[in-house]
Amino acid sequence: MPFRSVGGLIRRDLLTVLAAAVTTHHLTSSADAALAEASTEHPMPHVVLLGDSIFDNAAYVARGPDVVRQLRERLPEGWRATLNAVDGAVTSGVERQLERLPQDASHLVVSVGGNDALRHAGILEQGARSVAEVLDRISDIREEFEHDYCTMLEGALGQNLPTAVCTIYEARFPDPQRRRLAATALTVLNDVITRAAFSRGLPLVDLRLVSNEDADFANPIEPSVQGGAKIAAAIAALVVEHDSAGRRSVVFVG
Repeated sequence: MPFRSVGGLIRRDLLTVLAAAVTTHHLTSSADAALAEASTEHPMPHVVLLGDSIFDNAAYVARGPDVVRQLRERLPEGWRATLNAVDGAVTSGVERQLERLPQDASHLVVSVGGNDALRHAGILEQGARSVAEVLDRISDIREEFEHDYCTMLEGALGQNLPTAVCTIYEARFPDPQRRRLAATALTVLNDVITRAAFSRGLPLVDLRLVSNEDADFANPIEPSVQGGAKIAAAIAALVVEHDSAGRRSVVFVG
């Protein structure tokens, strides 16, 4: 009897251990599956830069880091950044960049409009008979840019991803008078950008305040390494700190 009783205890202990092992295996497998599912549903953030040479500035910084490389260095561990922006692109060209979005893109940042402005730079040299005539010409440019920019922005928002936009910074032309006139003319296009952002509850990077030193420019219209670092810092702050679910416009300057 004592032997059978001890044997019964041994058998019960073995069954308890086996049951615990099966339960532990089941829980571990379930946890692994849950983690895998969570990883699939919530991949690490992936920021995509769209627009022109404000982001695609590698050709102007020699062997120095371009904007996207500096952004990658400032993002949290595990985050990614991809450059879809193309040097020389105008606002309508962003549509083609959107066609090349990575499947796991999580944030879009758009900086475009400077080349649209350059296409109309000749207006700075034109004569006029009155201020009204000048304003009428500028109004035509504004209306054309507004149509192109809002069309572009609706295409970006159609991706259903958190989206931010950037203003056009002020060129550093060597001639002070040309620089002054260009800065004044750009306020018209920047008004289009800020209105488009604020009316849609989008965050804005104001590059006029970010790139505010001559050393921020590799030439009159392209970011230097220093300027690119400041732009990258502002973008990193935006995508990490801004609550896109709130649909609230916030201005980032670094």
